[in-house]
Amino acid sequence: MRAVVQKVTHATVTVNGNTAGEIGRGLVVLLGVESGDITNDVVWMVNKIIHLRIFEDGRNLMNLSVQDIKGAILAVSQFTLLGDARKGRRPSFTAAASLETAEEMFNQFVDLASKYVNVQTGVFRAHMKVNLTNDGPVTILLDSKKQF
Repeated sequence: MRAVVQKVTHATVTVNGNTAGEIGRGLVVLLGVESGDITNDVVWMVNKIIHLRIFEDGRNLMNLSVQDIKGAILAVSQFTLLGDARKGRRPSFTAAASLETAEEMFNQFVDLASKYVNVQTGVFRAHMKVNLTNDGPVTILLDSKKQF
């Protein structure tokens, strides 16, 4: 499971001009489910993200998590995170999980993360427009198999 995590001051995701999800201060999580991912990958990813200390404390040090600041998460499914563009010019997405598995695991991620913070989402399999104000900017790449 892969994620791009961005610290934001505000973010929205729209589908066909309608707002599907919106948050203020918090994290935008673009989440890709890989073939072979299991529930342990979901648990690892949620725990890593909700405890990731990338928000400033009173001394202006990155010492607080999204949970500490009572922030929110905007989770957006994004299979293209599993794209492999090492050969040729068109990425291969063979590493991405099947649609059914990806949707199930994305929903597991949302359900588990919702136990800790407010979670908003996009619409699975829809063409979405994500608008965000990256704060810092701070962008973190995560992989549950720890490939980077």
